Amino acid sequence: MKSVQISGIVLLFLVLVSYSKNKDLFDNATPFVKEVTYDESGCNYTAYKNLVMAGYQGWFTAEGDGAERGWRHYGKKSCGGFAPGCTSVDLWPDMKEYPKQYTTPFSFANGDNAKLFSPIDEETVDLHFKWMKEYGIDGVFMQRFVTEVKQSNPKGKAHFNKVLKNALTAANKYNKAICVMYDLSGCTSADLAYIQQDWEELQRMFSLFNNKKNPNYLRHNKKPLVVLWGVGFKDGRKYTIADVDNLVDRIKGPNKKVSVMLGVPYYWRTLTKDTESDSSLHAVIKKCDIIMPWAVGRYNQNTYEKVARNSLPKDIQWCKDNNVDYVPLVFPGFSWGNLKNDTAIYNAIPRNGGDFLWKQVAGAKLAGAYSLYVAMFDEIDEGTAIFKCLRENELPMNGSKKFVGLENNLDSDYYLWLTGKAGNWFRGGCGYSSVKPVR
Repeated sequence: MKSVQISGIVLLFLVLVSYSKNKDLFDNATPFVKEVTYDESGCNYTAYKNLVMAGYQGWFTAEGDGAERGWRHYGKKSCGGFAPGCTSVDLWPDMKEYPKQYTTPFSFANGDNAKLFSPIDEETVDLHFKWMKEYGIDGVFMQRFVTEVKQSNPKGKAHFNKVLKNALTAANKYNKAICVMYDLSGCTSADLAYIQQDWEELQRMFSLFNNKKNPNYLRHNKKPLVVLWGVGFKDGRKYTIADVDNLVDRIKGPNKKVSVMLGVPYYWRTLTKDTESDSSLHAVIKKCDIIMPWAVGRYNQNTYEKVARNSLPKDIQWCKDNNVDYVPLVFPGFSWGNLKNDTAIYNAIPRNGGDFLWKQVAGAKLAGAYSLYVAMFDEIDEGTAIFKCLRENELPMNGSKKFVGLENNLDSDYYLWLTGKAGNWFRGGCGYSSVKPVR
């Protein structure tokens, strides 16, 4: 024992000597090395448990917002831009509270111009986080689309960096959880190799894991959490499960510096339907800390019992057996008639006044889930948004096509309110059941 103590003293002496001789080298090391702290002291969200969080797209831009990207994710290239009859969105935001607004080519029946927002503006993201605070939503996962932030797309990267900066500021102001989520859709194997570089850049640029500067960055298993969405899907992706496996190893590093959540297909456990029939997916999952299966479009209110009630308990049990946490996804409805130019899929999965969303919330809770991922906070292209949107009788005109509104008997904030009730239940609130709360 004494010899071990002496060796320790000698080692400490050698380290101090090395530092004194190479002080400049140590002091000029990259901020990534110096600033990262992995302890939980000062962190407000130490685990993705008892939380209801939403995905935050943040990918919209408006003409004149300074991003120089036009009406991105509002307009549609296939029909030439953004004008009545040519748009990718099905829902229209309720713009009453936005401090900064942009006039669009659309108008209402009374002739008034219809306006939209851009998350490039700090005021807009602040408003969204203010709503999270008001309605009791725990926070968001900031989507980071790899194809839009890679080095060959500087305007895209600048856009998403600015939106993330806005969100980190608002998360601190309103004490909301925040986490980075990489969406791998459209990637190649080479694109995946870039993610580690981008991830380390974010840590340096925003002091992402500095507990004083960003106390609301989400931790899990005592480490900062990052999400990789899109592994194992059977839809012709240009990267492999092995590529993602390698990425997980590189991001975690030899010292397992971060926790990783994987976004996987809905039938990940059985390796059927939307999932590649490749058991190596299970091996990657076991390396990670959490999985979140993608449920959007996999069922509607009529088929939920048959699909989810059968799979949820088995999925949760598999994860318990393999020491992986499980977070189910819920969504209010689905519509992408304008995005797909198909009038048959307006309201493809009806919201039914919140009944569909609450059925999923209750199903997840009663099956033993402890947190939820809500798709999505601001996704109006696919009609899954929970933020304030116009009702059916308030919508702008869309040429020979239409927009899809919320139910006329509901307020524009209804789905924020209902999601907040889910959050209260998952945080331990009483009086909830499979019966939807009454407002």
